[in-house]
Amino acid sequence: MTVTLENGRLSEGDITQYWRDGFLFPVPVFSAAEVAAARASLERMERDWLDAGLPAPLNTYKRVNAHVVMPFVVDVARHPAILDAVEGILGPDILIYAAEFFIKEPRTTSIVSMHQDLTYWGLGAIDGLVTAWLALSPATVASGCMDFVRGSHKQPILPHEDTFDANNLLSRGQEVKVDIADEDKTPITLEPGEMSLHHGLTIHGSGPNGSDDRRIGCVIRYVRPDMEQVVGAVDYAMPARGEDRFGNFVLAPAPDSLFAPQALDIYEKMRAEQAKVMMKDATKSTGIYA
Repeated sequence: MTVTLENGRLSEGDITQYWRDGFLFPVPVFSAAEVAAARASLERMERDWLDAGLPAPLNTYKRVNAHVVMPFVVDVARHPAILDAVEGILGPDILIYAAEFFIKEPRTTSIVSMHQDLTYWGLGAIDGLVTAWLALSPATVASGCMDFVRGSHKQPILPHEDTFDANNLLSRGQEVKVDIADEDKTPITLEPGEMSLHHGLTIHGSGPNGSDDRRIGCVIRYVRPDMEQVVGAVDYAMPARGEDRFGNFVLAPAPDSLFAPQALDIYEKMRAEQAKVMMKDATKSTGIYA
């Protein structure tokens, strides 16, 4: 059943359901025109910048902190319809912690193993972060939509195993070390322009894309300003709404243009610091955090 927003906001029932289940979907936020424009901006950027001599592979920028170098991603992440819904979970003060694209090409075998997001982020087992997963193309069972495990956010951070599987879209191929029955998974089907919201401890993953279209998710992770990095020396975020009265994050500016030199410099500083946290104790390196 589609979430029915009240003047663009989550209802009390929706908020209760999020905290009970650890996720909420589908939340309608973009019109057909808006989602088509966002997908067009992504695919135009992919076409124009693939062989443009960037310091890192284009996929790295799509998968790590895309908002720091892509203005259209900031426009998506700061869209009032998304922030109005997120405010129901986090309150009025909101920072963008990360933004990235999870893309599965048609008829491919890429997966995301079942995992908890907060495992390697250095933020602890917090409630003050929510992930918005915006569908820019149909997310169906056939195309490899996410599966969530209801109520799993009430668990602590569970043991995970690094697989470094080439088919796995995660940085370490991390997988939670518990057996999850198929009947415990809820498929998160979304139409373009709809999003899901999920807690950082909710166990989730997704299968391969067997459809004839790209499965494109624009994933934005929002955090309350009172959260803080407890593993690394420094962490970054970007203002989205309200105020930051805590100063726990270095505030990154929004970029003026695609891959502007100043934005690329900030991006590399962020990625280097985040790699120290994300890849802590890893036995191998990985492309996006090399």
